[in-house]
Amino acid sequence: MIDQEPIPTEKLRRQLPSLGSDPASVRQRIEAMEGLLERLFVIPGINKPIGLDVLLDLIPGVGTVSAAALGSWIVWEARNLKMSKWQFTRMAGNIGVDMLLGMIPWVGAIPDYFFRSNTRNVRIIKQHLDKHHPETMTIDAKLKI
Repeated sequence: MIDQEPIPTEKLRRQLPSLGSDPASVRQRIEAMEGLLERLFVIPGINKPIGLDVLLDLIPGVGTVSAAALGSWIVWEARNLKMSKWQFTRMAGNIGVDMLLGMIPWVGAIPDYFFRSNTRNVRIIKQHLDKHHPETMTIDAKLKI
């Protein structure tokens, strides 16, 4: 058995999203969930990200409902931010469209791959955060070498 050093507590704490209900913690958690659902790994050859949302849609019925439930968690997290009912309605509509597209067995994963409801919902939440809680802003930059 190989001895492995434990991860230092401080380093582990920085890697895991915070459990608070403050805007910065909510932003960190929804970004982590969106990454899991939409950008879990990159498809070799075409260099396009794919996530758990599309993979779950390959399982007829149960997978689509599971993906919608995970996407709904992002909307549920947004309740801590006191967003408007209109924003919640838009996010629920995105999840509904995503679920309807995913209900088509096997083929439903293809339109779901392009629609990316979770990314759309996180964008709505980030716009709200940037306007009402600017201290939570992060710089998203892609380096091109």
